Amino acid sequence: MPAETSWNWQLPDWPSFRFDPSALAPLEAEFLRQSGVFIGTVRHVSDPERLQLFVDLIGDEALHTSEIEGEVLNRASLQSSLRRHFGLATDQRTVPPAEQGIADMMVDLYRRFEAPLANGDLFHWHALLMSGRADLAASGAYRQGGDPMQIVSRGKRGERVHFEAPPSAQVPQEMERFIAWFNDSRQLPALTRAALAHWHFVSIHPFEDGNGRLARALAEKALWQGMHQPVLIALSRTIAAGRRQYYDVLELGNRTNDVSAWMQYFAQTALDAQRSAQADVDFLIEKTRFFDRLRDQLNPRQEKALLRMFRAGPAGFQGGLSAENYISLTGTSRATATRDLVDLVEKHALIRTGELKGARYHLALPSTPGGSEQTS
Repeated sequence: MPAETSWNWQLPDWPSFRFDPSALAPLEAEFLRQSGVFIGTVRHVSDPERLQLFVDLIGDEALHTSEIEGEVLNRASLQSSLRRHFGLATDQRTVPPAEQGIADMMVDLYRRFEAPLANGDLFHWHALLMSGRADLAASGAYRQGGDPMQIVSRGKRGERVHFEAPPSAQVPQEMERFIAWFNDSRQLPALTRAALAHWHFVSIHPFEDGNGRLARALAEKALWQGMHQPVLIALSRTIAAGRRQYYDVLELGNRTNDVSAWMQYFAQTALDAQRSAQADVDFLIEKTRFFDRLRDQLNPRQEKALLRMFRAGPAGFQGGLSAENYISLTGTSRATATRDLVDLVEKHALIRTGELKGARYHLALPSTPGGSEQTS
């Protein structure tokens, strides 16, 4: 019987992870179905819009995978770097090392998703993620030294060790086994393989920092290989929205090699992430139809305000657009703002709720409550 303090990698059955594949079968089937819907929907998007969508989704993943680890990146700088990679127009700003590094990593992951995994890939991605960091003993290399790698929190009751990873001397051997498994496991269902890849990698915790971000990158690579194309989903965005649960499930299973709870959590999260990405595509299509319908009917002020509302995404403009917001966005007078907003409601571009100072305006889209597709 193993000691109570044993971690998963110290158990005799490591790394033979246990779970019930039949419990995941309905989720795997739904993932395949939704992937087909996503691929079919994207085909209805023009090439320039499709490219911009991919840049937005990749950038969003980069922002949120960093946010999960408590690192806040500059969205504009990250987008600028990604746009350069894909040959799109940029503002030519100077991009800080952290934003440049993760943009480079995400693009490499996206473009080389089908390539077998190698130590060199992980070293390269880690070096990119750690760009600008001067506090690490090893960047672009597995951790070294004799001190245990621990995940620790400090509270009123003192220090708590949530996990202790294998010793540094054991890491190269563990990673050789992990990489061999990753490259030889492509016959597994996509969600199963991605979940196992994430779990196995973070259990080894091979780097001094950045392990969570790299684990999520490997999960994305596994999902894309399962689909034979980079079917982008909002995995990190969805995890970030429920970050506490993510860490709780990881901690719950780090003393056993029964990964059933983690597999269920990851599979459901991936499906939620897939639906979120599908909503982004649907919203883009709605935006295209919206402006096609209103072509040559909008003045520059109205177009500027509507574009700003669309930039808020499917969740909508925070609290709805007010007359004050419109004045601030367009620099116009109150009387002109009132005329513009009334005109937009009459054109079925906006839906008005509330009265007087409490009036708020929302995009009139099929996905908006009370909205509907209008024809001119």
